[in-house]
Parts: sequence; C-alpha cells; structure tokens
Amino acid sequence: MMVSAVTSFVTPTSSTSVISGGVVAESSRSYTKSGVTTPLSATVDAEVESSSKKSSFKFDNYDKPIVLLGLSSEGNELQRLALSLSASLVGNNPQTMQSTLDKLEKSQGALLVAEDEEEDDAAESKASDEQQQQQQQQQQQVAGISLSAVGLDEEGPFVLDAGLIGELIREKTLSLTSGVVVLDFNHPAFHNKEFEVDLIRALSSLAKQLYEELGLLSVYVNVQPDDADSGMSDKAKERKDMIEKDVLIPFSDYEICVKNEGTADDSSWDNIEWELQRMIGRALLAPPVVGGTGTNSADLMMGLNTFFLSLSFPHVEDASPYIEQMCLDVDSMEYRVDLLQAAKDYLTKASGDDDSCNDKDPRFDILYQQQRLRFMCRPNAQRAPALPFAGSGIIDDALPIVYTVRTAHQAGTWPDDEEGIKHMFDLLELGLRSGAEVLDVESAWDAKLTDKLMKRAKDRHTSLILGSHHVVGEEVSMDEAIELYRQCRMDGRAHGAKVVLSINGNDNDEDQLAYKASIAAAKMDKPEIPNIGLILGEDGSYSRILNPRFTPVTHETLPFKAAPGQLTAAEIMAGRLLTGQVPTERYAILGHNIAYSVSPQMQGSAFAAVKLPHTYTRADVETVEEFVEGPIWNDDNFGGCSVTIPHKANIIPHVDVLTDAAKEIGSVNTVIVKKDKKGTRVLIGDNTDWKGIYNPLRRRIGDKIKSGSYALILGGGGTARAAAYAATKLGLDRIYYNRTPEKAQDLATEFGGSVASSLSDDADTKNSLGAILAENQGNVQVVISTLPAAAEFELPEWILSSALPIVFDVNYKPYNTALLLQTTAKGCDVVRGSEMLWEQGVGQFELWTGRTAPYGVMKKVVLENCLPTEAD
Repeated sequence: MMVSAVTSFVTPTSSTSVISGGVVAESSRSYTKSGVTTPLSATVDAEVESSSKKSSFKFDNYDKPIVLLGLSSEGNELQRLALSLSASLVGNNPQTMQSTLDKLEKSQGALLVAEDEEEDDAAESKASDEQQQQQQQQQQQVAGISLSAVGLDEEGPFVLDAGLIGELIREKTLSLTSGVVVLDFNHPAFHNKEFEVDLIRALSSLAKQLYEELGLLSVYVNVQPDDADSGMSDKAKERKDMIEKDVLIPFSDYEICVKNEGTADDSSWDNIEWELQRMIGRALLAPPVVGGTGTNSADLMMGLNTFFLSLSFPHVEDASPYIEQMCLDVDSMEYRVDLLQAAKDYLTKASGDDDSCNDKDPRFDILYQQQRLRFMCRPNAQRAPALPFAGSGIIDDALPIVYTVRTAHQAGTWPDDEEGIKHMFDLLELGLRSGAEVLDVESAWDAKLTDKLMKRAKDRHTSLILGSHHVVGEEVSMDEAIELYRQCRMDGRAHGAKVVLSINGNDNDEDQLAYKASIAAAKMDKPEIPNIGLILGEDGSYSRILNPRFTPVTHETLPFKAAPGQLTAAEIMAGRLLTGQVPTERYAILGHNIAYSVSPQMQGSAFAAVKLPHTYTRADVETVEEFVEGPIWNDDNFGGCSVTIPHKANIIPHVDVLTDAAKEIGSVNTVIVKKDKKGTRVLIGDNTDWKGIYNPLRRRIGDKIKSGSYALILGGGGTARAAAYAATKLGLDRIYYNRTPEKAQDLATEFGGSVASSLSDDADTKNSLGAILAENQGNVQVVISTLPAAAEFELPEWILSSALPIVFDVNYKPYNTALLLQTTAKGCDVVRGSEMLWEQGVGQFELWTGRTAPYGVMKKVVLENCLPTEAD
C-alpha cells in the first residue's frame, strides 16, 4: 500500500498528517514565511483591479501547475484530488515524484524551507537516523504532491504570496508535473473565527492573481454533500455560498462536482478522480480549428456514420437501465439540459417566485447529473475516441457528450423570452465549464451574448461548437435553407452546422431539402465544416438516412423517442446499406509471410465496434503485382489496405497520389481510396508508421525539448526512416547507428543528423556516440530501436547510467525483447511495438472511414494477441 507524501510551502512547523488508502504518513518540515506569504493585515478584496498585464491561459505547451479551489468536507476532497491528479500527470511514477519533491526543497524552495530546529546532539542524531530511514521508505511510497496555499502554525494562519509562485514557475521549479496547488477555503486555518474574514480576502486575492495574472488552469471542486452528517459545517456552507459567485466561479475555467463520494466507502471516488483527469485532458488539448482535421476536430467527432443519442429523461438516472445497450450503437450522448427537472428548478429559483427551490442548487445538479451520465457510460464506452492525457496516458472510456439547451420555438422546452435566453447562455457557459466535447449553440439569439460565449469558448476552452437552427411548423425555400447553414457557421466560429427543417408533405422529395441545402452550402464558404441536415417529424425519417454525419438517433430499448421521426442507429445503417450509401468495403493487409499479423483482428474488431459492414483480410503475396492484379485491389468496393514488409516501397508506383509523409519517408503503409468529382477512383499512398512512433513519444516528452536532446535511432530500414521522420517532427536531434554504415549515412543525408561509428562512450574516438554527445553537449533522450528482436540487442550500460532515456522498441512480438528487459530493469520508461501497432492502426482506420476510431477496442485486441502467456 502506498503512502501519500504531501509537500506544502505553507505547512506548519508541526507534523502534517495525510491520509491515503487508510494509511497515515507523518511529514515533519519547517518553513520560513518572511517575504513569501501574504500578511493578513495587508490583504485586499478579491474585487480589486488586477494588474493590467494579464497572462491568459494558453492551451499549447502549457507547463504550469494546475490549481484546485473550493471547500473540502471531512473527506478532504481537494487534497486527495490534488494527490491523485499530480500522480497521474507523471504516470504514477513514485521515483519521478520523489525527484520532484527533492527539487522543490533544494531549489528556490530554499526561501521557504528552513533547517529543522536545533536540538541536543543525541536527539538530533537519533532524529537524523529516523529521518533517513523514513526518506528511504518514502522513496518507493510517494503517491502525489499537493501544494497547499494556506497554512497554520504557532503564529497563526498565513497565505502563500502569488509573487513567489510566479517566480517558481518562471524558474521551472513549479510546472505541470511538479504538484497541484490547492486553495481550500475550508482549511483548518479557517476554524479560528478571528482570522476567517482576512483569510477569505487573502485567499480570494490569490485565486484572482493565479487565474488572471499567472494564467494558471484552475478547476473549482464544488463539494456539496447531501448527507447531514457529511462533515461540512453550516459555517463552511455559508462561506461557500458567500464566495462562490464572486470567487470560485469567476476565477476558474472548469468545475467538477462532488457529493458524498469523498466520504463514501464504495468505489465512487474513483469516478471523481477519473472525471478530473478527463477534464484536464480536454483542457490541455490543442484548441479545435474550424475546418481542421485530426485530434479534437469536428471532421472526426462529427464524422461519417457517427451518431449521438438524444436523452429525454427528467433525471439522468432514469436512463441507467438502457445505457449499456445504447452505448453499443452510438458515438456520443446528447445531454438535453432543457428537459431536466433540474432545469425547471433552475428557472424557478432564478425567478424568485417560488420558495420551494430555495434549498436546492439546480446549477450543481445540472453539472452533477452530466457527470453521472459519463460514469454510467464509462464501462460501456467501446466506441469512445482516444483522449490524450499527460505522460503516456490515454483516456479511452470517455464517451463524448453533446451539451444542448433547446429553446421552445426550436423544438425544445426552454423559454425563449429575453430572460430565458439570458439564462440559456448562462447554462451554455456551464457546458463549457463541464468540459463537454460538443456544445450546441442556437444561432438565432442575442448577438452580444453569443459573442461573449464564443469568445470564452475560443480563448479558454476546447469544446467543439455546433451551430444550430430549427425551423418548426413552416417550410422554407432552398435559398433560405442555404442561408440558415451559413448563419449556423456563427461568423466562422462554429466547427459544425446543424439545420433542421419542417415540411408539410413529401410529394416532391421535400424530405431531401435539408440534405441538398447542406451540400450547396458547403460549396459557398471556406473552410468547409461538417453540415448536418434533417427534417422534423415522420415525413423526415428518410432525411436521417441521407444525412451522412453525426445523426441524432433513438434506441430500440427506450420507452419513447426524443422527437417524432427519429430512427435508431441500426435502422439508419440498414437503410444506408440498402440504398448503397454505405457499401460493404474490402480492406486487407498486403505483405509476405504475414500469418503473425494482428492487423486483421484489430481492424476487423474496430469495424464491428462501430457497426460498419466492412471486411479486412490478409493478402500474403510474394510480389506487389500479384495483389494489384488480383480481385481485392480491382473490386469496385476496395476501400484501401495496410502495407507491410516487404512491399512498402514497391507499392508506390501503383498509387496515384503520395502524401508528404509518404514522400519523405519513402514508403507507404496505408492505401486510401477516394473518388474525385467525376467519380473516378483515386488511390492515395500515406504513411502512419511515423504516427505510431510520434504519438507515444509526444505524450511522454511533451513539448519540453531542450537543445542537445537526441534520439538515438538503431537500424537502417524502412521503419528507421519513419523513426527519423517522427524524431524530426518531435524536434529531437538525431544520431543513427547501424551495422551497415552506408544505410545510416543515407538516413543522415535525407533527414539530417549524425552517424555514430560505434556506441562507445569514449569521447576521444572520432564519431563514437560519446564523442558526438560531448562535442554537442547533448544527451540521449530517446532510443528508437528498429532492429529485429532476434538480434537480442542491448544498450551499453553507460547510456543507462545517468539520465534514463525513453526506450522505444518497434517489435510487438515478442512482448519483451532483450532490449526491453534490460531497460525496464534499469527503470526506463519504455514503449513497446504493440503500442506503435495500435497507434498506426488508429490512424489508418480514421483515414479510411472519416470518423473517430474505437481506440480502446483496438488497443485491447492488440494486447490480447501480444501479451505473453504463461507458456511464454
């Protein structure tokens, strides 16, 4: 069992107890406060004007600490979340966290950390021995780092100064992975009524400075136990009510809700920790680009043959009997806020006309129920896309949510008078704070409120915006429908556009109006974004089959439909098959002696998971010509293929177009089939091998590439070329080593870098690895081995004697090569070829299908086929 070690620059000089997993760790440290805390007598109100120089939150390259603020109950929720989050940000590596603790105490932290008080020599010697033993034990036990911004000692309470935090951030002592800053407005220091008001002011001022001036990513942990014996005093609840609107909400971008999970005996706390990680993962994504592709793009999230299910229950828990089956058929869940009982309570409380809602917090309930929906979907989210997290982490069980507040005149229930629209925008902002993947924004309302929401979404969030408009009860012309699509682009700020029309009959294919208008509108404005076109009512059922992207559906298990005319995903896919919109396509892996390949299982399972009717087989041939002259390649329903050894270069003459990556790497591992404007087949050659190398490494090293950071690339074949291309994209300098020096030199000539004549550390031997590193004051940050497993290659020990490199072995069978066994024993972070396999496979799937890949399914299949058995 691991013991949580907590460090805090504002810890009292007496021991601090930290509870984790039922074990208490005692940590005795003394700190000086002079010049590093905010004197309570000199505090200012949170409303004071902040500095004119604001450092706004930046998505890309964010490397500052994360802030949690709120009020804990007796469950100590903020600190526990800080510990788990900080651990997950470094891959739950105790050694890394211990190193971080040491750095915090030895660097600028010297301003804060003083020597222990003098004691007599005998006692000091005994304490030193005990402390040494404790430190040795702690080396393997650190489970997280929580940095408390408020403290209490024999002189009274104190609050950490924002200037010091800023200085520590600038000198890189505090970063994303060095701990989580906690502003707990229910810290024990608040229990002394004499200091409560001053503490509130000081901590509020700090919250404002961290958010507005230092640009820290801040999350409000909204703890609201519904148990009278929860351990949150009435005084704390009053304090929360007093500061929530003026401090906790405005000085945070995201919000997570906790009821009784912090004090519960069940596993519900795991979901809270997971939700915070999911939220941080989304917050740190690159912001979505209108018309963009790749991760967090509408092109994939709202991709071809994707579906979202419209929930229409007044309470989310009512959906629990149906969740498991629904998740098998859809890619997202639509959270219809306007249909919730909590939304009605929200309006009632806002109006002040009914005292029955005074004891309720419908705002909290709306957020909390969305979390509950996520938790219910989590065990069944097999179609969920990958959400990159810090370090090597991927969250693959977060089914996306479409957050919607639909107004009364647009087929919803939310009041659309002036006051109602104002509250609607408040709730849409709540959707951003929840980290919703897609935010549905009706395009017809107040321009100023819309601009404010869209600016906030762009500046501080990563949600995709779906501009929408519903025409209820009247018909529009084709020209009017096209203009509605253009309106839903929201002045170029929406990532997708959804227009829903009404018809009074279907004598002349009126049910195709929305579809045809969507095609026409797409040609008028650039960049092109996904257009979704539907017709309301039973007469519009066929429009749901015609609409190729992100179609709202019902489910056969549900007791009622969210809207008339809705079909299930199964009905729509059957209709698309019958009409030829979704033909049964043929895919294959092209290679020779490929009986070992896991790709058929991986891609076949992925097609099945998203209910696509495609097939994927092996094409084991000695020459490429056998395949291109054969039935699969020449089938009208040929969708594409994977290409492996020995055909990656030989396939090039047989494709029509090469991507930049395929050209530079000089090999093709993916063939994609497209149609041009005339309907002629176009064969595109691409390479996703480099992404299979790049993605895992990027997650591990992030953007923190320092000058002199090298990738040592072993081997000289096609995969080594992909490795060189990936290392270049990562910003790493490159050193090549191969038994055939000419092949290594070819790599250096084409991709830049140096060739090592040997892996010796002798700096006096010309062109040795040691000489190259010494000359350039460099270090090996990454080792990428493309050597065959049978070579049983191991690294020289000197490479593993100081700063441990990340070691990437592209072999996925056997699971443990000699190199991996050597480097894992030394404590290196390793990447196996199995991870490369599913990463490049995910890239292939998305290129072929134009939609998100079921990441968890593909990963699971690969591991099932690659993990060693007991016999191994």
